[in-house]
Amino acid sequence: MSDSCKKTYITTPIYYVNDVPHIGHAYTTIIADTLAIYSRMVGYDTFFLTGTDEHGQKIEQAAKQRGKTPQEYADEISSYFKNLWDEFDITYDKFIRTTDEEHKKGVQVAFEKMLKNGDIYKGTYKGHYCISCETFFTETQIVDGELCPDCGKETTIVEEESYFFKLSKYQERLLAWYKENEKCIMPKTRRNEVMRFVEGGLEDLSITRTSFDWGVKLPESVNDPKHVIYVWLDALMNYLTALGYGTTEEKMDYWPAKVHLIGKDILRFHAIFWPAFLMSLELPLPDHIAAHGWWTRNGEKMSKSKGNVINPKEVADAYGLENFRYFMLREVPFGGDGDFSQKALIDRINSDLGNDLGNLLNRLIGMSGKYSDGKVSSQNVVKYYNAELEEMNASLDKLEPLLYDMQLHRYLEELWRPLSIANKAIDKYQPWNLMKEGKEEEALALNGLIANILAKVAIMLHPVMPKTTNKIAEALNFTIDVSNYNTLVKNRDLLADFTISKIPPLFPRIEEQLLEEAKPPKEEPKTKKESKKEPTAGVITIDQFFQTELKIGTIVEAEEVPKSKKLLKLKVDLGEEQPRQIIAGIKEWYKAEDLVGTQACVVANLKPAKLMGMLSEGMLLAAKDESGLSLLRPEAPKVAGTKVS
Repeated sequence: MSDSCKKTYITTPIYYVNDVPHIGHAYTTIIADTLAIYSRMVGYDTFFLTGTDEHGQKIEQAAKQRGKTPQEYADEISSYFKNLWDEFDITYDKFIRTTDEEHKKGVQVAFEKMLKNGDIYKGTYKGHYCISCETFFTETQIVDGELCPDCGKETTIVEEESYFFKLSKYQERLLAWYKENEKCIMPKTRRNEVMRFVEGGLEDLSITRTSFDWGVKLPESVNDPKHVIYVWLDALMNYLTALGYGTTEEKMDYWPAKVHLIGKDILRFHAIFWPAFLMSLELPLPDHIAAHGWWTRNGEKMSKSKGNVINPKEVADAYGLENFRYFMLREVPFGGDGDFSQKALIDRINSDLGNDLGNLLNRLIGMSGKYSDGKVSSQNVVKYYNAELEEMNASLDKLEPLLYDMQLHRYLEELWRPLSIANKAIDKYQPWNLMKEGKEEEALALNGLIANILAKVAIMLHPVMPKTTNKIAEALNFTIDVSNYNTLVKNRDLLADFTISKIPPLFPRIEEQLLEEAKPPKEEPKTKKESKKEPTAGVITIDQFFQTELKIGTIVEAEEVPKSKKLLKLKVDLGEEQPRQIIAGIKEWYKAEDLVGTQACVVANLKPAKLMGMLSEGMLLAAKDESGLSLLRPEAPKVAGTKVS
């Protein structure tokens, strides 16, 4: 993306109006907003889309239960999303609703074109339908003969007349696209997952329903008014109709999308159905489909029954919106599941933001005020501190690829290195001693170094914390815009001489939690009849089972942990960007060298923990009896990252 005029199209999924916004919605939207702000800052012509998905049987049922029309219900919930994004200062260019007339027209135009291209035919559908997921499943896909494989809820048998999309026709083209475009789906584990699914064979997709009415009708040219278009065909088309597809076409030059940001629960729809639809419409495919993980709270899955669902507005109001944005992007590698806790958030605010960034600015304000009446010059920075400048520039050069590759936690980690350089430089060169020794020029040049590091970090942090970084820029007497990005970051120029402005501390220290932890509802006393059911204690639901993510891992490195009789330190390939480090207590039964190249079953979504000061990012499954311990392994070698189900 070196062309400054390049059009950049960034999307969130359109959020389903069956519930109010939660932390997962906020996470996706904050990532997309960060990409959009960055893209504009570096000069790309950017269009950022978000919105709501409002059709389908689930919405029709939810509205009826509340005594409202589907449109009234959709209006109410959609407004929650739009109002929250506006309160969060999300810089979207368009908020689309699938009840918009232009959208419905575009969906009908797409249906007509697919029909004309021979990709749609009429037949009869019979199969299992999950109302919650708005998805059809085959007999081989469902669990225990009736349960949805995605959400675990009961499916219903549906038999009705339907129009079908020839999804099977595009199986080989889809596989070729995945193989030829390594980053078309990110992270790599998700791409591998989709490829394995498609390699298992695709069946044609039912794309209309007759059993309910709340949806986009078929185009008049088809003359079949009892059908409405399948909610996922309807919803996915928003990425095109928002640009005017089928109506004005005014913004279609933004297509293809640079990034579709989604949650991992809707990966198949975006990575299989959507590109197949685009192939049928003879349109280019998106550059990247990026699927993030889910969020837990204090290590537990969030649910209304537990009373631990996170309201993102409450967190932002209590701790500051921009602190919340930083935490969300820094805390978890993209694609993995994240855990929200107030303790972790407070640690990030006090340590990363308060100590590393805020305190550095305070030190600069103090030193420049004491030694030079607030005047700061870059005049002799290269003369005395060129090594620090070069080290800083090396970090800044790594940032853009990390951002567009969705490695946002690494982007922020790398961006913090220059702050470390600056703080270490103060401790190393001790400007107060330089002044005592008569080395005033060297001391003032150190202030110039600190100011330039802060300015360049502020520019690159701006997409994550725009208001905070504008305050830093104001103190340093410059503005964050395309011109200064090019001058200070791209061309590596230094700040013009300026007089620093005093500003209040950016990150006041937080000593205690600011929100009450949610308490689960009290359980009603059990009746005698219910007490008799106690023998089933310990039995888990299908929902609980699906919380555990088991994968096949290949052990690529193994070594003994010094001073430990039980522990081995392993590097295990789970098909991700980098191998995981797992500390396993199996030294009594396995030699380190014998494990390299072998495979084992791994609990992949276990919260990381420290053992003897070392981070362990998973757990190996094993069975142990009187004869010893054995790792659980696949019967035949499997691709690293293969899910165990």
